[in-house]
Amino acid sequence: MTSLALPLTDLEPLRRRVAALTENRPGVYRMLDPGGRVMYVGKAKRLRPRLLSYFRAADTDEKAGRILRAAADIAWEYQPSEFAACLAELRQIRRFRPPFNVHMNRTRRVGFIKVSGGPAPKIFVSRAAPSDGMAHYGPFVGPGRLLEAVRVLNDLLGLRDCALDMPIHYARQADLFGPSRRAACPRYDFGTCTGPCAGLVSEREYRRRIGVAVAFLEGRGIAPLDRAVNEMTELSSANAFERAARWRDRFEALEWLLAASVRARAAVEALTFVYTDPGAFGDARSYLIRRATVRATAPAPHSPLEGEAFHALVAEHAAPERHPAAIPTDAIDETLLLLSWFRRHPAALRRTVPLQRWLEDGRRPTRA
Repeated sequence: MTSLALPLTDLEPLRRRVAALTENRPGVYRMLDPGGRVMYVGKAKRLRPRLLSYFRAADTDEKAGRILRAAADIAWEYQPSEFAACLAELRQIRRFRPPFNVHMNRTRRVGFIKVSGGPAPKIFVSRAAPSDGMAHYGPFVGPGRLLEAVRVLNDLLGLRDCALDMPIHYARQADLFGPSRRAACPRYDFGTCTGPCAGLVSEREYRRRIGVAVAFLEGRGIAPLDRAVNEMTELSSANAFERAARWRDRFEALEWLLAASVRARAAVEALTFVYTDPGAFGDARSYLIRRATVRATAPAPHSPLEGEAFHALVAEHAAPERHPAAIPTDAIDETLLLLSWFRRHPAALRRTVPLQRWLEDGRRPTRA
């Protein structure tokens, strides 16, 4: 790792030192404030031109200028490849939580479906990467269409869409003889919510409906889709074509959601293999990837002994496991990174080997 003291009032000496000491290699860099706190983490395929670009853009680029003016030190470390630099950047951002990375990130173009806990779970869409312990599904491309599909699912099953902290009053036997309550919003009157806020549904019935929704999102049941088909068919037979058209729209929204859920799961499951990255200067590394998360990494084996050692590492992580329906919340950013990397670099998939195949012949040295 290399570190430079940065003079805040004169950037030219710093620029000359960066030009003299950095190399055209992949790497990760950190901008530090006077107290040593990490203000920004970045990565580069070629570190030297990337760092020098800050000095050229300091007066014209608002982001580069703000980062450079806030910094009192730059530290960097080289990585074997661009892929390794991407992973290292992500992990350092997760570790240090730099303020400039948080405030300047682009809005994600993906969404997640979250299922809250509490007495009356709520199913809703969020663009934020899951970090709150809620069950979640995705990622889904097209948050706008996702919002509409989840609204249809909630309406069809009578699930609430109110604030998470809305007081819940489930119906009990005594409530059958007590004064009726009014729901907090008109959705109950419209028939699109069962009214758990007003004691208008039992906890057992509400949780049954949540179960139906979760089974749909996990591909274990298609009851909401069946209902849409049945309603559409009956209304068409009765010549109520306008109402049938509305159910057709609901059917199409649910059909899209089911297909999108299947694609999201399949994309994650497909990223299960050993990926050997050749490295920028021949320092190849092998990455054991399972369900779109890096479980282990080591220098690519080039000898029988190294092959045996890596074989044991693969065997440790290749054992059958009962996959959760959702990606662990602490891995979602890495999952998004890997999905993006292999989508943007399809040729990298030629350097992958399924785990079971690696176990069968992986003791042989790897040639990147």
